[in-house]
Amino acid sequence: MFKTIALIAAVAIVVFIVAVLILAANKPDTFRVQRQATIQAPPEKIFPLINDYKQWAAWSPWEKKDAAMKRSFSGPATGKGAAYAWESKEVGTGDMLITESVPSSMVKIDLNFTKPFEAHNKVVFTIQPQAGGSVVSWDMSGPAPLMSRVMHVFFNIDKMVGKDFEDGLAAMKAAAEK
Repeated sequence: MFKTIALIAAVAIVVFIVAVLILAANKPDTFRVQRQATIQAPPEKIFPLINDYKQWAAWSPWEKKDAAMKRSFSGPATGKGAAYAWESKEVGTGDMLITESVPSSMVKIDLNFTKPFEAHNKVVFTIQPQAGGSVVSWDMSGPAPLMSRVMHVFFNIDKMVGKDFEDGLAAMKAAAEK
């Protein structure tokens, strides 16, 4: 009796693992998360909030998740070459490097996570003027290796990260509209 139950349990586990791997293999091998917000401020007022990592404390949703986060800055204070690294028990470990900066309109960033998992993503912020303000777009994309796709079977990355983007854009709006 015990051997039969153990065999059924083992087969069920194998079937579950195979099903998850099949589902994961059919997920896209890249991902993209994008959100945008209308901010009642000119691009010139919003751009420094993005282009200067020291100003991210005013709006980044991850800055508020761990008061004990260790931060380091290197390279120029702003723009291309500016770098920011963090280490946190709450939000992991990683670094960002501004790879392109076009005043008042666009910032491109290489985003690298080392913990709790390794990932190498691209982030692009664009700011487009419009009547009475600006539209800010926050876009992150990157590869989705098999382990990421296995996680995507259980978690919707667009909803998880998208919520943080929405919170960050709302805080950016509040900071820029002061």
